Amino acid sequence: MNVTIVGTGYVGLTTGVGLAFFGHKVTCVDKNPKIVETLSKGTPTIHEPGLAELLKLAMPNLCFTTDIPKLSGENVVIIAVGTPTREGGDADLKYLEAATEEIADQIQAGAKVVVVNKSTVPVGTARHVDGILQKGLHNNNVEATVYTASNPEFLAEGQAVKDTLYPDRIVVGTDDEDAKAMLRELYTPLIEQTFDAPSETPRPDNLAAPVFITTTATSSEVIKYAANSFLATKISFINEFAGLAEHVGADITEVAKAIGLDDRIGKRFLNAGIGWGGSCFGKDTRAIVTTASRYGYEMPIVSSAIEINTRQRKHVIERLQQELKVLRGTTIGLLGLAFKGNTDDLRDAPALTLIEELTERGATIKVHDPITMPNAQVQYPDLNVEYCDDVTALANGCDAVVVVTDWDEYRDLPLDEMKTQMRGALIMDARNLLEPSEVEAKGFDYVGIGR
Repeated sequence: MNVTIVGTGYVGLTTGVGLAFFGHKVTCVDKNPKIVETLSKGTPTIHEPGLAELLKLAMPNLCFTTDIPKLSGENVVIIAVGTPTREGGDADLKYLEAATEEIADQIQAGAKVVVVNKSTVPVGTARHVDGILQKGLHNNNVEATVYTASNPEFLAEGQAVKDTLYPDRIVVGTDDEDAKAMLRELYTPLIEQTFDAPSETPRPDNLAAPVFITTTATSSEVIKYAANSFLATKISFINEFAGLAEHVGADITEVAKAIGLDDRIGKRFLNAGIGWGGSCFGKDTRAIVTTASRYGYEMPIVSSAIEINTRQRKHVIERLQQELKVLRGTTIGLLGLAFKGNTDDLRDAPALTLIEELTERGATIKVHDPITMPNAQVQYPDLNVEYCDDVTALANGCDAVVVVTDWDEYRDLPLDEMKTQMRGALIMDARNLLEPSEVEAKGFDYVGIGR
């Protein structure tokens, strides 16, 4: 099939590369010429495990450009642009609206086009997009068959390629049977798993076939918000119990392990720590609460999840204050900048909150991250930190070291070398990655979350 992807961020790029890998002819559009140039050379513009290999395999079916091509014959156009948060909590649709207007201008007479919302958008956006498209066709005096559909993504950063190739479900929201048929054809290689798995992202053992769900556009839009809100709430739930565990002397890691064995609960997203960040959970939870308020409806559970997540970051700072007594004049080392491991994404990263708050309290900050430091230096050139090339260099002169991002390499820290370099002896494990007894055996004071 002929596919156009508008936007080459995490969602657009991994989706476009995956569809091209399946054999579709894919054109990826981005307004940034530097991004287009880099991708045209076969170089990923984001860090995702397995993406470089998949991009190389998909290149024969890929084209990168700054302009949406003319759309004639049968086409699927997927909108995957950013929908940032506006003041007040709602999603800003300016990029989506601009993309839709440009799509309408490229639709040729007699074409059959399905325009798909892949971006996370407010309820009712599919109808809004359809209105823009129909207005554009009318203004251009073009007769064509154009459908709209909602097709939310469920990609987790750090495993976006795996989620693209082996999804749990594919959700398509549209009232048009032809649109459903075209999108089912688009995803047939996924549904039937007929492709040869790439070596870096092998097919999981006993993989169940993805479920292809068709529903209305409105239900599809709500599904996306409900999924992200539930996962965010699950994290905030275990963090709330982590606070209780600290008060009564329980270990939240043991609590989470035990309740996670109940298949009604499940073990995923029960890792107590510094809380969630990134581009999705915060934006989507605020947006759905704002949407509900416009209908005169309150969502206290989701609202509390947001509140608890904010409190969790402050809790890490307060624990440092309790242990060090005075933060002014101390040197704090932060292990990790990305909001989670296996990604270079700094959006709503807890590390940035720690840097801001600790600096205001008079601490000097040193940072290390195996992937994200170049991004941080570009995106935050005025960030008042010392960047360190390795963990031992970071430890030098520190009164405390905080594990902020759950990179696997931080699970096995060079504790002996760190002990000789640090001025103090505090290790704060804000991700509960470390074994407390092993850290304490090396002469450190260990502080975890809910332990």
